[in-house]
Amino acid sequence: MTADLPASARPRHLAVIPAPEEPGDSVPVGPAVVVVPALAAASDLPADRFLDREGSWLAFNERVLELAEDPATPLLERARFLAIFASNLDEFFMVRVAGLKRRIATGMAVRAASGLQPREVLENIWSRSRALMARHSTCFHHDVMPALADAEIELLRWDDLTEGEHQSLYMLFRERIFPVLTPLAVDPAHPFPYISGLSLNLAVVVRNPRSGNQHFARVKVPPLLPRFVEVSPARFVPLEDVIAAHLGDLFPGMEILGRHTFRVTRNEDLEVEEDDAENLLQALERELMRRRFGPPVRLEVEETIDPHVLDLLVRELGVGEKEVYPLPGPLDLTGLHAIADLDRPELKYRKFVAGTHRDLAEVETAHSADVFAAMRKRDVLVHHPYDSFATSVQAFLEQAAADPHVLAIKQTLYRTSGDSPIVDALIDAAESGKQVLVLVELKARFDESNNIEWARKLEQAGCHVVHGVVGLKTHCKLSLVVRQEGDTLRRYCHIGTGNYNPKTARLYEDMGLLTVDPQVGEDMSNLFNRLSGYSRAQTFRRLLVAPHSLRNGLVERIEREIAHAEQGLPAYIRLKSNSIVDETVIDALYRASQTGVPVDLWIRGICAIRPGVRGLSENIRVRSILGRFLEHSRVWVFANGGEPEVWIGSADLMHRNLDRRVEAAVRLSGRHRDQIAEFVELGMSDETASWHLGPDGTWTRHATASDGRVLRDVQDHLIELRRRRRGPE
Repeated sequence: MTADLPASARPRHLAVIPAPEEPGDSVPVGPAVVVVPALAAASDLPADRFLDREGSWLAFNERVLELAEDPATPLLERARFLAIFASNLDEFFMVRVAGLKRRIATGMAVRAASGLQPREVLENIWSRSRALMARHSTCFHHDVMPALADAEIELLRWDDLTEGEHQSLYMLFRERIFPVLTPLAVDPAHPFPYISGLSLNLAVVVRNPRSGNQHFARVKVPPLLPRFVEVSPARFVPLEDVIAAHLGDLFPGMEILGRHTFRVTRNEDLEVEEDDAENLLQALERELMRRRFGPPVRLEVEETIDPHVLDLLVRELGVGEKEVYPLPGPLDLTGLHAIADLDRPELKYRKFVAGTHRDLAEVETAHSADVFAAMRKRDVLVHHPYDSFATSVQAFLEQAAADPHVLAIKQTLYRTSGDSPIVDALIDAAESGKQVLVLVELKARFDESNNIEWARKLEQAGCHVVHGVVGLKTHCKLSLVVRQEGDTLRRYCHIGTGNYNPKTARLYEDMGLLTVDPQVGEDMSNLFNRLSGYSRAQTFRRLLVAPHSLRNGLVERIEREIAHAEQGLPAYIRLKSNSIVDETVIDALYRASQTGVPVDLWIRGICAIRPGVRGLSENIRVRSILGRFLEHSRVWVFANGGEPEVWIGSADLMHRNLDRRVEAAVRLSGRHRDQIAEFVELGMSDETASWHLGPDGTWTRHATASDGRVLRDVQDHLIELRRRRRGPE
């Protein structure tokens, strides 16, 4: 705990960013902003203009499920989408449902922007999630599992195995499984045990043959062992089946009357009081311990469970009737990731290895190009995973750490990989005498423990570590390198839409700008000074920064498009985001639509806007694209009267991003502006496969044209463009 840490590892460095200006105060947002009269109050807009946030999230996960249900999706990728659906839903219950239940219980819940009462939202969640979980199970049992068997990958139950396989599994059980099992009895001397969140468990009913008394016991399925045990090549059985078949070894002399699998989801959101900056790390560690003991929000059971055992679980766990989800076994299909990882390339998406961006190396080589020399020549806009992260952003930081002319590195870290080369580079830089400032966001959800560990490791290596910003999460993706070049200092900058994580950079679609532009360098220096010290500077020339100027800057640009439309000038708005929920931004877009401004939204996840409503949003189109890569970049494109303006950044259009996080967006210029505008237009094209949102909140998949042609997959299209650029593989 913090009290036991050496002084150098204690959380001292927390910056306090001034509160947002009072309404009416002017916030500079940079040049070329045309300020038009404020939009009319939202009171004259329809009260039912917002879709429900939680329902929209469930619709997003339904789109994930549709990819698993689609026979055109490669088979092992279908298994992976089933696993992704399951893990998505786990997190939804742990955070969103748990938070809603907590607010209802404390009387703090209010009517949603959609107009639904809190209890109505919860009832809808229970109903829709139940239907989706049933579809998920059906897809696994009736579609994916038989198709896997046809491909000679068998997912079996204990009774499907041969006698020889039973014998080999008994040896495995005795040697590797039995020693780590701990059966916990329930009787007057043994209270009902604590069931940890997301753990898989066996509820076992045994009888003493002498007394005839029946007893209940719980056996936890060890989470560190493989979820599916490979019995023989490409033949797998759930781990709980192996344990269940050998319960006699755990309860010798007792009769096994029944065993039933169950799984509990608990509230695992964190609540940390940040007023005392000195105790943030300690409070986080305490909350991480508490997270294991959060109240339950969902109970999954095998549908064959004995009613008396179910009654006992419901009573002891304190879950409501509607929070119980009976399902066909096996439970916890997040374990299908291991099946999807099997070495069967013919059952997966065609392999793609990202190459070095052409602006960083004219000729493809096995070694990283000189990133600094390339940046001095021109700005570089990288697009992951199509452009290699390792030979661009990672190489940028590794070369900075090794370069004797580099004096300082300033870096934000929100999430990174467990064996992060980014962290290693920062440590190398500090150990070589460079000044290194790292802002490690401790409150990155579900990565808190990792980030606490990185913060300590970095500080012990000599880095100046900022542990967070009081009241805000630091979510911006920034890297600043200061280099001595003759008699001058030059600032090399990277500002991106995704995390500094080499692993997710191969799976997440993101963008980043590498630039030596003096305006960007000055902006980033000012922003880092705000993050690490005390500064009220809010004027930025190429950046928009939350929570001060980002929402205002976006709304002002929407208003500018309205003014241009009224003047007969070119006007349109195209936004790409993970989610759009913020009512102020949505109302501004409604006003733009009412003025005749075409509004195109490319939204991966939650969307609270209703498109296509007569008199309100008939000029708004919403598309969603899901596929082999997770669409993660945030992009804004404005016609700007014929001189398009394009931004990329870290912020989604949600309250938490615009009000409670430090976010940054950068304005692009020249060819990069045109490239990104074309990219967004490609995603919105009717020739591109996507889901279309209707005014009632229903998403409809459009994968084929009216004449039966398969529509373009935008991710495959971009992969093919990169392959052509590099030539034959």
